[in-house]
Amino acid sequence: MPELSYRGDPGIGTGLRLRSMIITVSGPHGTGKSTYAARLAKDLRIRHVSAGILFRRIAHENNLSLEDLGKKALADNSIDKLVDDRTLKEAEKGDVVIDGQLAGWMIKDKADLTIYLTAPEDVRLERIAKRDKLDIEDARVQTSQRESVQRERYLHHYGFHVEDRSIYHLILDTSLGSIDDTARVLLDAALMVKRAKRKDRDQRNLK
Repeated sequence: MPELSYRGDPGIGTGLRLRSMIITVSGPHGTGKSTYAARLAKDLRIRHVSAGILFRRIAHENNLSLEDLGKKALADNSIDKLVDDRTLKEAEKGDVVIDGQLAGWMIKDKADLTIYLTAPEDVRLERIAKRDKLDIEDARVQTSQRESVQRERYLHHYGFHVEDRSIYHLILDTSLGSIDDTARVLLDAALMVKRAKRKDRDQRNLK
C-alpha cells in the first residue's frame, strides 16, 4: 500500500493567535456533530471545519473504507496526526466551529466553548442507518466495530478515554428536542460565551 497522504494545507502555525471565537463539537457517531456544528457556524457567521470529513477524505484518497483506515490508524499514529495538524491549523485561524471526536481534546485549552453531544443508542443507529443507507443491524455492527477501534486507538495514541466528558463545558442530548430547538440551545450557549468574552475584554481595557 502506498504511503497515506492528505493533500491539505502544509504545516501548522507555531501557536494559536488571538481569535474571536473557537468552538468544538464532539460526541459519538449519530449524535449530529457535523449537522449542529454547521448550523452553529452559519448562525454565528463563522467557519465550519469537520475532522470527520477530513478523515473520510483521507480514506477516499487512499482507496480505503473508514473501518480499514481506522484499523490502520490504530497501528500508525501518523494518520491521526494528519487530521490533528489540519484541525490545529484551522483553529489557529480563529472564528471557527470544529466538529470531531478529538476536537475538544485537541484544543481544549484554547477553545472558548467545548460541546459534547449525546443521544440514546437506538436514536444514533437510526440516524446512521438513514445517513449511510443501511439497515439497522448493519448500522449496529459497523458502528460497534468502528467505535471499538476508535476507543482503543485514542487510548493507545493519546492516553485518554474518548467517553471522558470532564473537559466539556456543555453536554446535550440531541434526542430531547427538534433540530431547531437543539440548535437554538447551542447558539444561546455560544452567544452567552461571546458576551462574557466581550465583557472581560472591555474590563481589561479599562485597567
